[in-house]
Amino acid sequence: MTNPLDVNLTTAARHLTVAGSNWLWVVTGIMGVSALVALVWSRFQPCGARTFHHIAVAVLSVSSIAYFAMASNLGQTPCRTEFRNGPDRSIFYVRYIQWFINAPLILLALFLTTGLPLSEIFLAIFFILVAVVDGLVGALTPTCYKWVFYGFGTLALLYVISSIRSYALLCCGLKSRLCDKRMYRRWAGYTAVIWLLYPVCWALSEGANILTVNHEMVFYGVLDLLAGPLFFFVFLTGLRDADYDAFGLQSGKASDCVDAPGRPPEKCEDPA
Repeated sequence: MTNPLDVNLTTAARHLTVAGSNWLWVVTGIMGVSALVALVWSRFQPCGARTFHHIAVAVLSVSSIAYFAMASNLGQTPCRTEFRNGPDRSIFYVRYIQWFINAPLILLALFLTTGLPLSEIFLAIFFILVAVVDGLVGALTPTCYKWVFYGFGTLALLYVISSIRSYALLCCGLKSRLCDKRMYRRWAGYTAVIWLLYPVCWALSEGANILTVNHEMVFYGVLDLLAGPLFFFVFLTGLRDADYDAFGLQSGKASDCVDAPGRPPEKCEDPA
């Protein structure tokens, strides 16, 4: 098989090598298999209890496509670096496209279990998008101004984490039918720790140019595996006995009367 690095070339001095590409292929396979498992898992759930499984399918599918692109040395562009005598470096912007789609979905999955007001959910999703865009713009900025974007993005991320840890936890406690408070505390704490490590990796790679591109891929890849497949496996397992009617996730009158496994017959009565 032709080495994709020989086909999809880059002019950057610091770039992906075969070892890094092989690691990315491994992550691509894990993401793809996890997406298929989540999809099959959702087929075994009642029709009204697939919301979180479908979110997992979407997140893991996007991740598998993004990692396929990175393993093939696509979705990147050379950018001059601020440090280390200024050699240019491959910046994989496709990673930020992945996060732009996935981070709001992960937040949505968490917040839907809490009863958090829609206004708070909207603001948290807005700020996580700000954090991702700031990370991308900062990575593509060759001067010290990149750290301004880094600061803005980090502040936005800290707001999101505070929402996960405080407002959502409070609502979860007030609306006990929606989720178990101790379970949500574990989910929130796990997510907060993992997401706080992303700015660390950014600072060491796209920021200060300390890590090589291969090391960057390993660091981000481990974080994405922890925040993706592992998180959703634990998350969906914890929700297997949840009362989905308490979440209020029905899509509308037509779907309310779908003859789905597990749906009480009285919910499909003709209102006339």
